[in-house]
This record gives sequence, C-alpha cells and structure tokens, in this order.
Amino acid sequence: MINRLFSKALALCLGLASLAWIAAAGAAARADELAFASDLTREAAISQTRQIPVLILFTAPNCAYCEQVKQEFLLPMQRNPEYADKVIFRQVDMQSQRKLVDFSGNVTTHARFCKQHKIKLTPTIKLFDAAGNSLIEPLVGLSTPDFYGAYLDAAIDQALEKIRSPTRP
Repeated sequence: MINRLFSKALALCLGLASLAWIAAAGAAARADELAFASDLTREAAISQTRQIPVLILFTAPNCAYCEQVKQEFLLPMQRNPEYADKVIFRQVDMQSQRKLVDFSGNVTTHARFCKQHKIKLTPTIKLFDAAGNSLIEPLVGLSTPDFYGAYLDAAIDQALEKIRSPTRP
C-alpha cells in the first residue's frame, strides 16, 4: 500500500516537473519572438501608464532585411531588461489579413493598418504614443547595418523624451 502511494506521488511529481519544464521552454521560445500586434489598445494602456512608446516593426513575408532587423537588433533589445522601461515591441505584417484592434479601438487588419500609416517599404519602424500618434520620423529600410543600432537607440530615446516631456499636451 505504501509502495503504491509512493509510486503515485513520484509519478505525480515527475509529471508536474515535466509540465513545468515544458512551460519554461515555451516561455523561453516566446522571448525569442517579436509578438505580432493584436490589440493596440492594450499596448496603449501600458504606454500611458508607464510613459513609454510602442515600437512597431512593419514587416513583409520573405523580407530578409526584416528578419535581420528582428534578429540583430529588436530581439536582443527585447531580452535586455534595460529596454523594459523604455519601449514596447510589436510587429505588423503588411500583407496579412490578421485581425488588429488599432489604438482607437477600431477593428482592422494588419494590411489596412499599414495602408493607414502609409507603409510602403519594409522593414519600417515607427514609434507611437498611447493615442497612436507617431513620435518620430520612421526608420525605413536597413541601408547601414553598422549604424542601425545607434539610429534605433536614438529614435527610442527621442520618442521617450517626447512622451515624458512636461510641455507635452
């Protein structure tokens, strides 16, 4: 009887440990992904509360430069705890019919959102405030990878400064 109870308890513990390991592995994989925007009102609420901009990477399928921007710049920034207090990272696929709630709460698609924001080339990065206003000139393309990180940092800092400015309406 005791052996059977011990066996069941051991099996339960091993099962729970396995589930915890799987959940941790899944969370680690998500840390290496740039989330697609789905409800920008949710990001807007976080942006408003924490006074940080929402960075959107506008991408297209099979865009090698988009993948390079994600892998070499945005994902390392997203993993860096220093950026947690600076910016919210999301991506929008300019060819996708994926549902998206925009900053105003209107239901649209990724493709229509791109058209509304006049996105014609990828990769394009725009930084928005909680109301969906563009804070800086967009970063379009990846013509100078050696300096792109510095341009991106400067853009984030400029957007942060605008959001946190006491003279901002």
